[in-house]
Order: sequence, then structure tokens, then C-alpha cells
Amino acid sequence: MPRGTGVPPVVSAAGSLMRKTAAPRDPLTGAARCRTLGAWLRFAKKLYAQHRLALGQIATDAHDEALYLLLRTLDLPLDSDASVLARRVTAVDHAALRTIFRRRVIDRTPAAYLTREAWLGEHRFYIDERALIPRSYFLEIIPQQLDPWLPDPARVTRVADVGTGSGCLAILLAKHFPRARIDAFDLSAAALEVAQINVRNHRLGRRVHLYESDVFAAAPAAKYDVILSNPPYEPSGHVDALPEEFHREPRGALDGGADGLAIIRQLLRQARPRLKPHGLVLIEVGGLRSAMDREFAALAPSWLTTEDGADCICVFHAARL
Repeated sequence: MPRGTGVPPVVSAAGSLMRKTAAPRDPLTGAARCRTLGAWLRFAKKLYAQHRLALGQIATDAHDEALYLLLRTLDLPLDSDASVLARRVTAVDHAALRTIFRRRVIDRTPAAYLTREAWLGEHRFYIDERALIPRSYFLEIIPQQLDPWLPDPARVTRVADVGTGSGCLAILLAKHFPRARIDAFDLSAAALEVAQINVRNHRLGRRVHLYESDVFAAAPAAKYDVILSNPPYEPSGHVDALPEEFHREPRGALDGGADGLAIIRQLLRQARPRLKPHGLVLIEVGGLRSAMDREFAALAPSWLTTEDGADCICVFHAARL
């Protein structure tokens, strides 16, 4: 045995020396002992902790995401009460759950891509790997804080959603402004295919119009009451360092250039001639508030409050642009 090693060599058929390595342990081995849905939930939470699975794409808590996957995989109502945890798990159930959690734990596939759905409040959207998983503070801003910024919300007739991705915000805008036409833009043709599915599912094809466009480059000639955007705003270096789950999403929907502001600059340059005199631009900017205040101080951005204190959505008036 060579000195300094604690593992005996194994002689191969060819006579060469190779180190014996143990086969990697299957992280789902312990699932065989899970007889109820509650046991599966406890087991899944341990998997999340042991394998340091990233959260934040559909839930910020391992319990919530794991329970969601359990219920969806077994086709149980998402509003099931606690008694569902006593449900016995059949052999067929075990096989289905092992498959789903193997993909989540080993492949690091985001939960929303496993179930092909994402929720914003009460609204369900189709999603797959062609588009960013829907998540936005506009879910609370649109119904709660947008109207007071407008002279007459009932007379809003045209709204733009720039960087629409899966189309979820365009659909929320259409529901909020029932008389308005919504023009939704995205540079990604693949993402727009997902958006088209959602527009069709929500029966809004007559009011939500999709355009493949680099911001407003291929947009129709129109003046908007509201231009809204949740653009790519993460600095490139930050995107590089994100957990594996986030690298499963389209990078173009996350990467805002070296400082995160590349698309935002383009949007604000092109927005002024697209706005009605009373028009607004609302942009979600993540952690870039200080950078926005420095670079666009002359435009006097206003900041909206969010329930968790992130306060990461700014408002610009047409007159200041």
C-alpha cells in the first residue's frame, strides 16, 4: 500500500491500480420509511437543509415549498387542512414523490418548473424554462397603490408592460384596468410563447397584445397612461454567483449588465415620447434604489412602500422625463 493513503488499492483487470470509491449515497434512500404525507414533509424539509436548496422563486420557506410539491404531485388541493398530513402514502405515491424530489434535490430544478405553474396571489400562470418564474412586488402595488398616482384610473386606455416574460404582469394590468389595451414587450421569442399560453388561458387575447421587441424598438406607435416594467436588474457579477436553481432560469431575464442598470437606462430614454402628458413609468429595481437615486436624481423618482420593507419600485412622471 502506498504510504500516506488509508484506502487500499484495487487491481483492475488490466493490472492498473485504482482507488476504491464508495458509490454516492442516494439522498432519497430514507423516503422508504415515510408512511404518511406528514412524514414525507419532515423528510423533505431535512433534504432542503442538508442539500442547501435555494429558495425565493416560489416560496421563501422550505416547509411551504416542500408541502406545495407534495400536494401538487399527489393532485391534492393546495388549500387542504392539516389533516391531509395523516394521509397514508401508497407505493404509487412514493414513486411519484421520489421522482419529483430527486429532480428538485439532485438536479436543482426549481419547483415551478417541476409543476409547470406559478401563482401571483389568486392568479395561476403556466410557466416553463423558457421564461423567468413569476415573482414581483407589482402583485401588491398594482391593486393597492397604482390608482392614486393617476388622474382618473377609470379612463386609463393603454398600458405597456416592458419585459413581460411569462405575461403575468400584463394579465394583472388587464384585470386591474378593464377598459385598457395592454401592449406587452419582450426580447425573447421563447418567453413570448409562454406569455401567449397565459394570455389564452386567462381569455385576454383581445386586450393583451404581445410584441417581440428590445424595449420599444419594435413597438406600435402609441401613447401610454402607464408604462410598467420588472426588467433584468441584477448586476452580471451577482447573477454569476446565484445558486444553481436561478441558473435554470433564462439569464437574459435576470442580467441587467455590469451595474444592473443597462435595460433601465434604455427604458427611461425611450419612455418619454411614449407617454401621455399625465403618464407614469413604474420600474421594479431590486436592490438598486441607491444607484437609481444617484443616477436619475434629476428625474425625481418616487418610491412605493412594500409590505416587507423592500420598497424597490420607483415611479417617474412624464413631465420629469
